[in-house]
Amino acid sequence: MAKKINSTSKQEVLKKTVARFREKGIILPTFAQMQNPKLIPEKIKNKLKNIGLWDLHPMNLFRITWHNEPKEKGGLYGNPNYLELPKELTGVDARIVMMLGKWFPTGAHKVGAAYGCLAPRLISGEFDPTYHKAVWPSTGNYCRGGAFDSYLMDVTAVAILPEEMSKERFDWLKEIKAEVIATPGCESNVKEIYDACWDIRRNRKDCVIFNQFDEFGNACWHYEVTGHAIEEVFKLVKGKNFAAYVSATGSAGTIAAGDYFRTKFPHIKVVASEALQCPTLLRNGFGGHRIEGIGDKHVPWIHNVKNTNMISAIDDEYCMRLLRLFNDNEGKKYLASLGIEKRIIDNLYQIGISGIANILSAIKAAKYYEYTSDDVIVTLATDSAEMYISRLAELNKERGKYNQLQAAKDMEKCMLGTTCDHIKDLTYDDQKMIHNLKYFTWVEQQGKTYEEINQLWYDRNFWSNIFKQPAKWDEQIREFNEMTGLLKKL
Repeated sequence: MAKKINSTSKQEVLKKTVARFREKGIILPTFAQMQNPKLIPEKIKNKLKNIGLWDLHPMNLFRITWHNEPKEKGGLYGNPNYLELPKELTGVDARIVMMLGKWFPTGAHKVGAAYGCLAPRLISGEFDPTYHKAVWPSTGNYCRGGAFDSYLMDVTAVAILPEEMSKERFDWLKEIKAEVIATPGCESNVKEIYDACWDIRRNRKDCVIFNQFDEFGNACWHYEVTGHAIEEVFKLVKGKNFAAYVSATGSAGTIAAGDYFRTKFPHIKVVASEALQCPTLLRNGFGGHRIEGIGDKHVPWIHNVKNTNMISAIDDEYCMRLLRLFNDNEGKKYLASLGIEKRIIDNLYQIGISGIANILSAIKAAKYYEYTSDDVIVTLATDSAEMYISRLAELNKERGKYNQLQAAKDMEKCMLGTTCDHIKDLTYDDQKMIHNLKYFTWVEQQGKTYEEINQLWYDRNFWSNIFKQPAKWDEQIREFNEMTGLLKKL
């Protein structure tokens, strides 16, 4: 466990952090600026014109937003990145709209979740960048986002992720010079990640662990930034009824946008998507699966289960088959033969494996709730197929060259053949049973208290107070930037 910092020394740490950021030229964006880039100063935008999306430059902190122009270098801001999927592809009348995480730095929106965890500690003097290392336990994209943010904020990063994750993830982490700890198993082996964290707590006093599964900064970023971006997209597509929001549970950060929607669209259905091979929420189940990045076998501490209406479990085999359909040239030819627009086909590569699972959960919700063309379902693609090129190569080696006959089978079975099996429309008792599962991970294993877990469920003001924090953090960020004096010098 990292050494504790008392209130007096917090001020000393804050002074050191200000001096470090001033020396390195690091300016912090506010949550309001990530939500609405029009608030970003023009001088910063001018500097971004010469900086690549993935460049290890501190100005790229201002690209932690859904509004990035879809360009690899020099892009500024526009509408949030999204793709509406046509009925010819989904087989349902309901309008399914996907937010696209590819155009964040690192190619995934997890840079935002990580920022929501690290930045508040820095501006409060709770994290000393001259001493502490930031530990990012993850099943994939979060540790990459944390490592990227750490580098930009001149913080040493330690990435923890399962050894069976895709090769692309490990290669990139090595390039960025993060310390990498590979734990046994696949994306469902979260317990092994936690075990590695406990080992660090016992033996490495200079480390601070940013566990996305219990860091409320993760949920707050999605509530404040993802929630508003999706609301903006709903207006852009001129939707009549915002019917449902679908999100893989993962760390339960992304699904927290559903808490924001509840304040604007009280009738909305919030759907949690998970792997059928590991149906933790659906059946208290366990197992390994291939939907990378949605770690499971437990209920995240930051998941407000009272705000979840449906559980949908997706067969990972369908996701792998559709990954080939969407990305192989023969699959694209078949989709074109169905009359699907070239513009849609050319952009399907922006949807990674967990994004495909979210599409299938959205289709299930559309069929179960009998949604019509008046209804809009919004879901997300955390990352793109570019993160899984090695998986496509493995599938080709294992199953042979892809062809249009196989494409037809995959489309008919995995997309158009989606049914309402493996779902649960949650009652109050169902929600409470899922919440109660937190006890076994968080109270018995991770040091939370009986009082804390009851507070999550019974305190009517708990979650609303949690989601008010970004406004306070923005005040602190503005004060911090004034102390560095960097904005005035631009």
